[in-house]
Amino acid sequence: MPQRIEDYALIGDEQTAALIGRDGSVDWLCLPRFDSAACFAGLLGDKDNGHWRIAPKHAKGPCTRRAYRRDTLVLDTEWETDEGAIRVTDLMPQRDRAPDLVRIVEGLDGRVTVRSTLRIRFDYGSIVPWVRKSDGHRVAVAGPDSVWLRSEPQVHTWGKDFGTHSEFTVEEGERVAFVLTWHPSHEPRPPLVDPYKALHVSVRDWRRWAGRCHYDGPYRDAVVRSLITLKALTYRPTGGIVAAPTTSLPEELGGVRNWDYRYCWLRDSTLLLNVGLSAGYREEAEAWRDWLVRAIAGDPADLQIMYGLAGERRLPEFEVPWLSGFAGSTPVRIGNEAVKQLQLDVYGEVMDTLALARHAGLPIKPHMWAIQSSLMDWLHAEWRQPDEGLWEVRGGRRHFVHSKVMVWVAADRAVRTLEKNPKLQGDLDGWRKLRDEVHREVCEKGYDAERNTFTQSYGSRELDAALLLIPRVGFLPPDDPRVTGTIDAIRAELSHEGFLRRYSTDGTTVDGLPGSEGTFLACSFWLAEALHMTGRTKEARELFDRLVGLANDVGLLSEEYDPVAGRQLGNFPQAFSHIGLVHTALALFGSDRAG
Repeated sequence: MPQRIEDYALIGDEQTAALIGRDGSVDWLCLPRFDSAACFAGLLGDKDNGHWRIAPKHAKGPCTRRAYRRDTLVLDTEWETDEGAIRVTDLMPQRDRAPDLVRIVEGLDGRVTVRSTLRIRFDYGSIVPWVRKSDGHRVAVAGPDSVWLRSEPQVHTWGKDFGTHSEFTVEEGERVAFVLTWHPSHEPRPPLVDPYKALHVSVRDWRRWAGRCHYDGPYRDAVVRSLITLKALTYRPTGGIVAAPTTSLPEELGGVRNWDYRYCWLRDSTLLLNVGLSAGYREEAEAWRDWLVRAIAGDPADLQIMYGLAGERRLPEFEVPWLSGFAGSTPVRIGNEAVKQLQLDVYGEVMDTLALARHAGLPIKPHMWAIQSSLMDWLHAEWRQPDEGLWEVRGGRRHFVHSKVMVWVAADRAVRTLEKNPKLQGDLDGWRKLRDEVHREVCEKGYDAERNTFTQSYGSRELDAALLLIPRVGFLPPDDPRVTGTIDAIRAELSHEGFLRRYSTDGTTVDGLPGSEGTFLACSFWLAEALHMTGRTKEARELFDRLVGLANDVGLLSEEYDPVAGRQLGNFPQAFSHIGLVHTALALFGSDRAG
């Protein structure tokens, strides 16, 4: 039976990540970076597109149990068989020069025969490498890529059917380690990592990091797991955080809403910074802020909704027809064409993030205010344009209400910054007028008085879950009847089995695509927070409890959820969902937070 999205667990080294299924198979890994071509692409095709399975020889299905070691990203997967029991421990240690995937097999009971099957397929499963032996290693080379496989001397290894196979037995207390190392094929092999030392150091370092968490309220385990996941999605060299480590996991099984999320979105900015600062991770928050300032530097008219890991701007989108897609969901896309879209909301996100950073006392960059002023000057002149909106719709531009609200946020934060810092220079009067004008227009053109709700775009009757952010950003107070009316309307029209869709995809063409999608987990967390802000804390906490319950057995959330089929959907694990979990926990239970 094919594995589901929630059957996978994540390991990583803060530069890339691997997904490992319940059957012990690594089915997704991009090397050397999150956005590099995958050498294991079985997740989006079949086993011949690349995978590495380690499991008892006669185990055909999933493991007996699995779990992360407490407060770490080290995964233990256990099998109980007629022969006995084993544990496979998977990790990616912090790299020195090269990325390493470490897999350690340990006997727990009896005497178990274990099989390893490795199929390296470079360039998203399309290239079969040449494999040779060298100094006790198996070396796979094709073009720029080289992978070295090292195992214990007692492990019998052979090649067959364009794969590398190993077989060995373990008894109670015995351990056998494998290390898979990537490096550019034109460079010499990097230094060898000691797998057992790497395990010890990884457990120690992750637990030290998790111990910095200030939150000590209800659902602490879920909050810490989310924070660890966000840390794992961080590209350490630059501080950028990818939306997810995967591409093309479908928002509808068999559908076409399959996008590449291995990039850094500005929409996550304020919440990422707020979560980092509130949970006790100031260093990570500052690194994200610095990435943001570098990425957006340049002509304000060229501000993008997303960037590459180091701030790259060109993310061309293309399809890979040789991959059949997860559960037959095609096309499989690499790159993201939405990078070219105009989304006015990102100006508000940037201004809000940098205002929060200044308020929190993060060190001020000398050029930061000059960049913000240039952004505001451009926005002042261009804000009346329609745009593609927060959700990157491909059905044409509109005057999205959320986008205009975020224009108001940009002006509001600029005005507040100048009022609190009189030494800074800026068009204070002009930005005040802009703030008032945008607020007036949104309330006139984006509000349906008959239904007592803000709408998705000017003149439309459709709703948008992003409107739940109106009280959070301060556009209107939580007790304003238009706010409570919007919350009630969204619950009534966008709710599906108690969770929220982003917007209606039934009979509309707002996104220009056929089919539908699941409920959007971040939006459902927004609803919980909006309910809390409007005094309905009991309902908010009940919804939060249900949302936390959607995480898989190791605490991971994807982008969306199908409440009818009971399955996770979309790219996985999803930073937006885990940010929502932490932010909502802090809002609902902040009084229980230590520190």
